[in-house]
Amino acid sequence: MLEWWNALTGIEKIYWGSAIISSIFFVIMFITTFLGVDADHDGMPDDLDGEGAFHFFTFRGLVGFFTVFSWVGLACVKGDLALVWTLLVSIGCGLVMMFLMAYMFYAMSKMQQSGTLVPDNAIGSVGEVYLKIGASRSTMGKVSIKLQGALREMDALTDGDADLQFGQVVKVTEVISGHILVVEPLSK
Repeated sequence: MLEWWNALTGIEKIYWGSAIISSIFFVIMFITTFLGVDADHDGMPDDLDGEGAFHFFTFRGLVGFFTVFSWVGLACVKGDLALVWTLLVSIGCGLVMMFLMAYMFYAMSKMQQSGTLVPDNAIGSVGEVYLKIGASRSTMGKVSIKLQGALREMDALTDGDADLQFGQVVKVTEVISGHILVVEPLSK
């Protein structure tokens, strides 16, 4: 092993050293992520640039950069590419890898939802009466409505002069007390 290392040129030693170290970190990150033991490797607070911010310089990104940089560099050296071109190609490929990793984690962060129900989002939505709603806000009923991507049953009142019966299609006009929907029949 020592003979092999001593036979390498200076640039090959740099690329091989980087390849071995970064590949070990890459494999460890891959295994821990796959097993669900993944921790925050960025070394930065999550809210540094706001929720879902595009983080280019992270631990994951640097490991990706050095892994690709070193293996591409070794391929270029073995392909007898000039030193300047070897450096340019390996650095360029490493930067592309860093960008792709940053973009991938940015895109995944955008896929998250808070799960907090915001009843005001129901205004203008169409639903169906589930439990009879009394005229002129006399008795509270329930409506089935699709809200924030899920079908929900919510308390409802109406200002109309007639009761709203089971199965009747209604439109939400207002939200009162933070969670009670005020509805009207869709067809008057």
